[in-house]
Amino acid sequence: MATQLKSGTRCSAEEWAARQELAACYRIFDHLGWSESIYNHISARVPGEEGAFLINPFGLLYDEVTASNLVKIDIEGNNLDGSPYPVNKAGFTQHSQFHKHLDHAHAICHTHTTETMAVCASEGGLRPTNFYACNFIGQIGYHDFEGVTVRSEEGERLLKNLGDKRILMLRNHGPVVMGRTIPEMFIQTWALQRACEIQVATASMGRDLEVSEEVIGVHQRDISQTAAPGGPGHADFEAWKRRIDKIDSSWRD
Repeated sequence: MATQLKSGTRCSAEEWAARQELAACYRIFDHLGWSESIYNHISARVPGEEGAFLINPFGLLYDEVTASNLVKIDIEGNNLDGSPYPVNKAGFTQHSQFHKHLDHAHAICHTHTTETMAVCASEGGLRPTNFYACNFIGQIGYHDFEGVTVRSEEGERLLKNLGDKRILMLRNHGPVVMGRTIPEMFIQTWALQRACEIQVATASMGRDLEVSEEVIGVHQRDISQTAAPGGPGHADFEAWKRRIDKIDSSWRD
């Protein structure tokens, strides 16, 4: 059954479900303190529509995002749903490149949390000093800062520096995290945020301990044994949806 958006455009049941899941993600990020005024962005592909994805309306806080006010655009930046809202150009430049070229990049987020930006601004980047960091060692790409990401030609370098990874640390800037689903992207972001928080805290205490490559290998081999049912991040995401529903369920509208 199709759903009519506030702009008057109708969307499929599959798109509406994707809109609700992405709107929930915005509210969860905001609840966890991962928002940045009206800036930063989370996007997700529209099911069954080649080259179309959903992203936040530029000018709204994360706690104002709802399923119906998300903006549907294509990889050329064209508005596809009649939304009156613009899209952050930096968000479009990053996300369109990854959605266009990477099959696994169904959901993408870019954050500016204090801890992740601090690690992006440190010479060694993320280091194997804690449990969560060990999840990511050898699985992160790094991209040197070139200024605000609004020039399309930077997209080629973003893709090159990401390589076969699913997390790209923009040096002196902040991380970009990708997932095959919104819950997978969410749980990777949550674990990365925890890794950076702990690294920053540990650095304030003096000399820290690094985990050996051998133990990192064992950790990465075995970590899937601790996953809850439903696929990566599913149980976590559903739990946080229940939390935000108790606070404000307007994201569903």
